[in-house]
Amino acid sequence: EVQLQASGGGLVQAGGSLRLSCVASGFTFDSYYIGWFRQVPGKEREGVSCISPGVNSRFYADFVKGRFIISSDNAKNTVYLRMNSLKPEDAGVYYCAALPRDYYRDYDCLYESDYWGQGTQVTVSS
Repeated sequence: EVQLQASGGGLVQAGGSLRLSCVASGFTFDSYYIGWFRQVPGKEREGVSCISPGVNSRFYADFVKGRFIISSDNAKNTVYLRMNSLKPEDAGVYYCAALPRDYYRDYDCLYESDYWGQGTQVTVSS
């Protein structure tokens, strides 16, 4: 059974930082793109960042480039999202997601996912 366990959300002031974690199980970690989407009420879920742990390829949405860093610890089947210089518009529910590499191309992981974890709430106060 595929499981994606997200954690690390919370309340932070604008300009601050948070680190999200996603622990994956039930599939071959380095054969997937694993990443993060976010959603706010009334808006569609949007891709934030994803990584291919097997080849360490990383992908970012334009609105987080230079501020967020995605990384993985393959020994722990865990993907991290370090979020720096947070803005109020970064607030939302962040979802961990997984997409098999064999059937998709790079950057597809910012737009699609086959598996979803539960969300973790990020709140940024101004």
